[in-house]
Amino acid sequence: MKRWMGLFVLCCFALLLMGPGVCGAQRYEAKWESIDKRPTPQWWVDAKFGIFIHWGVYSVPAWSTPGQYSEWYWNRITGDKAKNGPWWQYHKKMYGENFPYAEFAPMFKAELYDPDQWADIFHRSGAKYIVLTSKHHDGYCLWPSREANRSWGRPWNSVDIGPNRDLLGELTESVRAKGIEMGFYYSLYEWYNPLWVTDRALYVEKHMFPQFKDLVTRYEPTVIFSDGEWDMHSSEWRSEELMAWLLNDSAVKDRVVINDRWGKDSRHKHGGYWTTEYGAGLASGTHPWEECRGMAHSFGYSRTESLSDYKSARELILMLIDIVSRGGNLLLDIGPDGDGTIPVIMEERLIQIGDWLKVNGEAIYGTRNWKKTIQWTEGKRPEVGYGQEYKAKYDIAELTGPPAPEKAVIDIFFTTKGDTLYAITPRWPRSELVIEDVEVSPNTNVTMLGVAQSVEWRRSGRNVVVQVPGLSIDEVPCQHAYVLKITHVR
Repeated sequence: MKRWMGLFVLCCFALLLMGPGVCGAQRYEAKWESIDKRPTPQWWVDAKFGIFIHWGVYSVPAWSTPGQYSEWYWNRITGDKAKNGPWWQYHKKMYGENFPYAEFAPMFKAELYDPDQWADIFHRSGAKYIVLTSKHHDGYCLWPSREANRSWGRPWNSVDIGPNRDLLGELTESVRAKGIEMGFYYSLYEWYNPLWVTDRALYVEKHMFPQFKDLVTRYEPTVIFSDGEWDMHSSEWRSEELMAWLLNDSAVKDRVVINDRWGKDSRHKHGGYWTTEYGAGLASGTHPWEECRGMAHSFGYSRTESLSDYKSARELILMLIDIVSRGGNLLLDIGPDGDGTIPVIMEERLIQIGDWLKVNGEAIYGTRNWKKTIQWTEGKRPEVGYGQEYKAKYDIAELTGPPAPEKAVIDIFFTTKGDTLYAITPRWPRSELVIEDVEVSPNTNVTMLGVAQSVEWRRSGRNVVVQVPGLSIDEVPCQHAYVLKITHVR
């Protein structure tokens, strides 16, 4: 017996010497100084492409003014200032001035909702993770939240009013069956929650904390996209305390990924990854980051948006490539209709991205940014709003458009994996493509992803000059962007 006890003690001592990450031994204090030392889980850093979903009661009116978010409908029709605005005028015309927002809940029926069909679309898109709005700023929950009903004093979740279904739970099951990670957006604040309006500290204690823990405990999400944090400091939200529980004691403590929206002091300072919204993302850097945006101007479905408002498949694919080349992830949003269907244009865009990734995903998933992210043509480079959190200047069509006199455009994007370099061109390359400042080795080989035949190339000083294969239109492996794979790069 003494012998076995001695071995046990030796094994425990060995585990301690191996470091705090072994067997989940690492514990984090309820301080940003400690929490920020936690590495972002590797699966998320490798995933690169996720799908955001804004869906809720606001999907019934599905309306916004140009360039605005339809999910802010309730807020935009509320208050004296709103009474003279276009949102209220529309609401009064369509539903009447005595129609409260809460009356949209019974109309949110999701009668055509098929979570398996959604999951199949997501799988075909090539996305590696999903982030669904568990609740937005209106407080309406897509799962049977007791806290929602209690604090609002009425049924205010999808099981008790509207669809009478656990929308979030059903999608979680379907998505995971496809091998895709499932995460949730969660708004810390709720515009008109009675507790929030009267006693914010009590709201955090009695509503937000138990509701957040219920969501995590029930469904074990691997991404938490927090939002609605800007009215209070993270200490008032008690975010450090909540994160310590999540990262120490929840079932997902080793795998969950958290963003940076935990208080008005926290963006680009605290959390697992930095967020930007309808912008250009970060120029580069070592800290994980993610750009989120819709396909048009709104996250939630807006019936006022036309085809011209939507980014083309080419633009979305080039955004993904550009963001990944700078070390980021793209979280691309869809806004389903209130009946539970994904608008066909959104489905089409996702499938088009997936078609490109089927050929070229090797140059996206699991890659890292190279010593330089892009190669420009000669001329003046356009301005880009790198590093801004919200709605920065970023026109991928301008950045990758045909070269013009005195105007530079991106000629090549770069990603890397091990000693392999991927050179991604946003146009079918010229017959001879020069890739600058690449240190190759005697074993280097160059191929084009999706093309069976070999690619001829030569060194020219520190440059690699590639002879682009002559292909017929039927032989071209994909559309929109093309990948040259260069092995054994030093």
